[in-house]
Amino acid sequence: MVGTVGCCARAATGHTAAAPAPSRVMNSRRVTAQCGKNSFHVVGHDKRGAIILRQKWSRGQIETRLANLPPCLIGMEACVGAHHLSRKLEMLGHDARLAKYVRPYSKGQKNDFRDAEAIAEAVQRPTMKFVATKTAEQLDLQALQRVRERLVSQRTGIINQIRAFLLERGVAVRQGLRFLRAELPRILAAPCDALSPRMLRVIEDLAGDWRRLDERIEGLSSEIEALARQDKECERLMTVPGIGPIVSSAMVAAIGTGDAFSKGRDFGAWLGLVPKQISTGDRTILGSISKRGNRYLRTLFVQAAWVVLVRIGPKHWDRYGLKSWIEAAKKRLHHNVLAIALANKLARIAWSVLACGRAFEASKIQAA
Repeated sequence: MVGTVGCCARAATGHTAAAPAPSRVMNSRRVTAQCGKNSFHVVGHDKRGAIILRQKWSRGQIETRLANLPPCLIGMEACVGAHHLSRKLEMLGHDARLAKYVRPYSKGQKNDFRDAEAIAEAVQRPTMKFVATKTAEQLDLQALQRVRERLVSQRTGIINQIRAFLLERGVAVRQGLRFLRAELPRILAAPCDALSPRMLRVIEDLAGDWRRLDERIEGLSSEIEALARQDKECERLMTVPGIGPIVSSAMVAAIGTGDAFSKGRDFGAWLGLVPKQISTGDRTILGSISKRGNRYLRTLFVQAAWVVLVRIGPKHWDRYGLKSWIEAAKKRLHHNVLAIALANKLARIAWSVLACGRAFEASKIQAA
């Protein structure tokens, strides 16, 4: 039985929540479910592909009813809560698959049962790429990363606001977080005539918010670093140049051991670090990078590339076997394009480290 569970909280009109006939459920070979917050729209198919089950189940019913099924293929769209349910179904012996590119298989008017039927079509395609089910540890690590990302964004907004308020009063501070951090106490201690008492209070309150965010970000960063030091995959990833605890833990949280990708090139394409391709006939047209996939992880890899180019510097490129490649690329690429190309290279190296289960070895890159 192939079943699809669809993700939508709305109920389709004209369908009841009555319990399905036991024979229909047991004869299903493929089940697909459209997952919602409180309800699941389930469609079951027999071995010939005919629909034999179309029901709306509550969240409390889904596990109980699927537990009574013989092992079958169960398809769901990758969404919030799908990883938890996928782990539960795999424990019951089912083949749970999380589909991502479902929209092309949707037919006619949209409702939750039509969405479930589209998922059923998608999970059968031999070339369909599925989202790997995340473990509870991966989701915990991902939650820490997302909270830290939000706090960093809020801190950046506060810093920009302080700069704007000072600049409106004719007080300009050199660009860079560390310069504003060093100058702000002096500005508040000995204010100029352009800053009114009210504006001083506003800036002092913003500086207090900045300090509190710094403390929370530091606490989360320390927790993430401690978890990365205890994880074998993260330790291996940190042997790659430019990759530290934040990048390594974010990568492990996103892809686990990298089994969802057959090669490093696929991982780089999933990150959106490859050019868009619009080709036809004998013409191959490459544009800017596609920026698909995990935006946060892509940003971290670009930052890792800048660390290699600027902080590590040319003196140590040879240590990692990157000197000849970077020097050749510098002659033909703009420095921003070079950073993206290097980020793609580091991403492919990082995937190889995960997939092979070995630390980064520069000598092998040099020999290659």
